[in-house]
Amino acid sequence: VVGRLATVLARVLIGKHKTSFTRHADTGDFVIVLNCDKVVFTRNKWTDKLYRSHSDFVGGLKTKTAREMLERHPEEILRQAIWGMTNKSSLARHQMKKLKLYTGTEHPHTAQQPQPLPTKVTRRTVLTKKSS
Repeated sequence: VVGRLATVLARVLIGKHKTSFTRHADTGDFVIVLNCDKVVFTRNKWTDKLYRSHSDFVGGLKTKTAREMLERHPEEILRQAIWGMTNKSSLARHQMKKLKLYTGTEHPHTAQQPQPLPTKVTRRTVLTKKSS
């Protein structure tokens, strides 16, 4: 589900999962997300959720549904969800540059030896199922 995944990714980008977290400093990690075209929405958000952008000209409001966004730019769904969970500042714009989104299973960052998210990041989130 897009929102639940975006909360975990935003925390890692901002650096809130670290003990050295400081609001005014960039302590976050780089995040690589694969298979962005396989995101899921609940209920009928595929047709009801609207993404709006404006060209700054009169009458330049453009509106797309979530299904249209998935067909044209599937990575933008996650990017806009994560951007909505950050502070709107120059630090947040810098942190968003560390987010790498790809639609397939391949990425050009193998030389950086990426690792999966640690369990302490995803442990107390809604992504993991509660065993009761």
